Amino acid sequence: MSQNDKVYVIDDDPAMRDSLDFLLGAAGFKVRLFDSAQVFLNELPHVEVGCVVTDIRMPGIDGIELLRHLNSNSAVRKLPVIIMTGHGDVPLAVEAMKLGALDFLEKPFEDERLVSMIQTALSQNDVGSKSEAITDEMTARVASLTPRERQVMQGLVTGQSNKVIAREYEISPRTVEVYRANVMTKMQAGSLSELVRFAIRAGILKD
Repeated sequence: MSQNDKVYVIDDDPAMRDSLDFLLGAAGFKVRLFDSAQVFLNELPHVEVGCVVTDIRMPGIDGIELLRHLNSNSAVRKLPVIIMTGHGDVPLAVEAMKLGALDFLEKPFEDERLVSMIQTALSQNDVGSKSEAITDEMTARVASLTPRERQVMQGLVTGQSNKVIAREYEISPRTVEVYRANVMTKMQAGSLSELVRFAIRAGILKD
């Protein structure tokens, strides 16, 4: 186990905390649980390098405010943050990624997906990101989109449904599905959260 195998889980739901404690512990991570963002922030000066997994909707300080606190604390080494979000919270998750969240997961999610995200986050701590090269690659992928595909992508990454996008551009939802598939293929995105992250890198969504 490396020193960077620590995961900090923040969720006000005891059942979810217990579930994640079991899942991530079984996957080999060293897990610490927090029932609120405020408790985590109180412990922040003593927190070691690792990954934060937090719900986005919580009483008091929510996931968005937590990210703002982390961004404003220059004395703290940057921690990768994965946001857990309920259905319909995609616009909030997009806002979280603009604030620096690494990724987001819609509940219910597959256990393997979360474990893979955490492993990616921890490996980035070790290796670092080649930011400029990644940005250039994402910009090139966006350039390969047709004007209509880019419009559909803009709708997707701002949380619009297929029906809303179809209504805005006066096309059928079925046609939107075709454009959506093309966007995901050309952008090489395996999920909506990846597409959002790529859009931020390419400057489609401003930080």
